[in-house]
Amino acid sequence: MTSPHEGDDEGSATEPEPLACASCGVRADRPPPTWTFSVENGVRLHYCERCSRENLRAIEGRLDSQWW
Repeated sequence: MTSPHEGDDEGSATEPEPLACASCGVRADRPPPTWTFSVENGVRLHYCERCSRENLRAIEGRLDSQWW
């Protein structure tokens, strides 16, 4: 009897793709703690520190009042 997962590539050690800032395109191997993470229309987006700082008011303006 074979496992339904036999032959799956799940758990294989593949190199993670570098992240790219959704605004300016700068890349990072993993999200630095100073980057902003957002889910917009079901899509996960990351923003670098520079873009996050430059657009802080717009980012905060989208938050529900319970968050501020």
